[in-house]
Amino acid sequence: MGQYFGTDGIRGRVGDEPITAEFMLRLGRAAGQVLAANDKRPVVIGKDTRISGYMFESALEAGLASAGANVALLGPMPTPAIAYLTRTLYACAGIVISASHNPYYDNGIKFFSADGEKLPDVIQDEIEAAIDAPFTTVESANMGKAWRIDDAAGRYIEFCKGTLPFGTDLNKLRIVMDCANGSNYKVGPAVLRELGAKVIPIANKPNGLNINADCGSTHMQNLSQRVLEEKADLGIAFDGDGDRMLMVDHRGDLVDGDQLLYIMATARHAAGTLGGVVIGTVMSNLGLEQSLRQQGIGFERTPVGDRYVHQRLVAEGLTLGGESSGHILSLDRTSTGDGIISALQVLEIIANSGKSLRELAAGMQRYPHIMLNVPVTGDAKLRLAENKTIEVEAKRVESELGDSGRLILRASGTEPLVRVTVEGQDGQQVERLAEELAETVRSELA
Repeated sequence: MGQYFGTDGIRGRVGDEPITAEFMLRLGRAAGQVLAANDKRPVVIGKDTRISGYMFESALEAGLASAGANVALLGPMPTPAIAYLTRTLYACAGIVISASHNPYYDNGIKFFSADGEKLPDVIQDEIEAAIDAPFTTVESANMGKAWRIDDAAGRYIEFCKGTLPFGTDLNKLRIVMDCANGSNYKVGPAVLRELGAKVIPIANKPNGLNINADCGSTHMQNLSQRVLEEKADLGIAFDGDGDRMLMVDHRGDLVDGDQLLYIMATARHAAGTLGGVVIGTVMSNLGLEQSLRQQGIGFERTPVGDRYVHQRLVAEGLTLGGESSGHILSLDRTSTGDGIISALQVLEIIANSGKSLRELAAGMQRYPHIMLNVPVTGDAKLRLAENKTIEVEAKRVESELGDSGRLILRASGTEPLVRVTVEGQDGQQVERLAEELAETVRSELA
C-alpha cells in the first residue's frame, strides 16, 4: 500500500483527508497526467448512489480536464459495468467513485486500466507521486472536454445477458432481489426480467443516504424474510457498488460466496470447462477446500482481496476464483468481479440441472466459522503487529484448535477494524475462542 492507495483504492470518511473535494481535484489532475498524457481517449467516470458522488465526480472531472484529459461520464453504474464500458468505449482508463459496502458517509476511488482491470501497482505509484506536486493547468486550447454516455445502462444490460448461453430458460424462477439502494438498483432487475425471470426488487430506491443501510449483502435478514413471504425460489443480494453477490435459498438460509464458488466450480468441472484449480483466499472456509478436493478439484489461497485473487488467476491462466463475501471472478465471462454475472451463472446451473439452490449448495460441507470485527484506534495494522499480548493469545487459540481448525487475525485494509476469524469442527469451541481473542484485541487496541 502507498500513502493514499490501500488494498482497494482510496477510501475513507467524506470530509476527512483524503476524501475531500480538494484532494479529488488534485487526484484528477495527477491521474490525467499519468493516464492520459498525449492520449485523447477519454477517462471514464462512474459512481454509486451516495450523495457525495456528485461532488467528487465534478472535482475529478475538473482535475482531469486541467491536465488535458477528456472525460466520459456514466452516472450511477455498478463497478463491473464501469470496467466493461472502459473497455468497450476504448477509454484510456476508468474511475469508480464508490466505497462498496461501506455506509453512505464513506466514499472512495478506484481505477481501471484500459483493459478494464485493476491498475498495476506501478501506475498507482506514479499517480501518488504526482498528487502532491504543484497544481498546474495546461493551455486553454489543450484542456479536456467532458460528455455523458446516455445509453450506458443499456449497453451493460445487453452485455450481461450475453454471458448466458442462448436459450437458457429462467421463466420458472421467482426471485427476490436486494439492490442495496446502490448502483444495481436499475440494471439488476432489468437484466433478469429481460431473461424471463419474475423479479421482486427490494432496497431499490436510493436517496443518496440509504446505500447499504440495513440492506444488501452485508444485511441479509430482510431478504431472507421477503423470500419466505413471497414463496420465492431464491433471493439475490448485491453490495452498494454491485461487484459482490450473495444468495438465500427458498427457506431463507444464506448461501455465501464459498458455497456459490463451490456450485460454479463443480458444474464447470462436470462440464469439462473449469480449466484448472480454483482460487480462494485465506478467509475461504476450510470446508470449501475439502469439498472441492473430494470432487477432484484443486484449490489455492491468496491474501485477502479480490486483486490478489485476480493476480493469481491471470498469472496461472485460470478463470474461477473468489471470496466468502461474494466477490467472485469469472475471467472467461468478464474482467472483474461482477454481482449480476455471478448470479446469472448460478441461475444457469439451477435452470439446467433442475435442482434448487439449496440442493446445489448442500454438496459443500461448511465448517463452523465466525468472524468478529473489533473497532480499533490508530494504525490497526501496525499496532496489531507490535502487540505481544495479542500474539500470545493468538498462539494459545491456534494451539487449542490444532489441526481441526484455523485462526485468521488481520487488520482491515479499508476500515479501522481488526478482524478475528476462527473456524473448526466444533461450533461451540469456535465461538468461544473467537470471543476470547476478540476481547483481548478490544482491551489492547480499542
